[in-house]
Amino acid sequence: MRKQIRSDKKDTSWDKVADWYDKLVGDEGSDYHRNLINPLALKMLSPQKGQKILDLACGQGVFCRELEKFGADVIGIDSSKKLIDLAKSRSPESIKYIVSDATNMKSFQNGTFDAVTCIMAIQNIDPLNKVISETSRVLKSGGRFLFVLSHPCFRIPKQSSWGFDNRKFIQYRRIDKYISEIKAPIRMHPGYDPSQTTYTFHRPISEYFKALRANGMAVIDLSEWVSHRLSKPGTRAIAENTAREEIPLFMAILAQKVA
Repeated sequence: MRKQIRSDKKDTSWDKVADWYDKLVGDEGSDYHRNLINPLALKMLSPQKGQKILDLACGQGVFCRELEKFGADVIGIDSSKKLIDLAKSRSPESIKYIVSDATNMKSFQNGTFDAVTCIMAIQNIDPLNKVISETSRVLKSGGRFLFVLSHPCFRIPKQSSWGFDNRKFIQYRRIDKYISEIKAPIRMHPGYDPSQTTYTFHRPISEYFKALRANGMAVIDLSEWVSHRLSKPGTRAIAENTAREEIPLFMAILAQKVA
């Protein structure tokens, strides 16, 4: 039997790590956001002018601002007031931001949104079923839910790593656990204060599909994204670049509300 993870609000709060996260992501997102995640997520969602779109765990509003460029009516929510304040300071007034928990979106009525997005955050929210059930509730019939996360097969906290086979001269990905759900602290920097941390949650892919199905949503697209980065010239560069091209870092799922 798979061990169930447990958490409380203080475990998943990003208020206490907001300053660190702001330095990491900043105004336009990290290198991965700018060059990989945001462009591919926008292509997958294909937002349209006039659509009402909700961005869950919006942080500093990086993806909200991208959605707004398409003419969408955008609302971003995050449980961290510090991050919401940063989002407001960096965004046009046309984007509305609300301090709200993604597992209890009482600010919104049923069937409010054409689309909901959650970019690189769903793995940091618990419990999963409450996020999915609330997302389904606020979506219109036929509405879509796009979420992007670290690939559950290949990026598992404390249970996956890169290795190098000197005999075959290949770089490989080592996976020590996959099926078991894992709750792990996000380590911000060496010597970090454990009292100023938050958690991430590994779940196998099947758990996301089960939660979507249980809440009246069906997967209509799934994409796996490899790194855009290249190694500097060196003896292992070819092997490292080959591994990057073959082992995806991120997974994106697009689901549709069907019930």
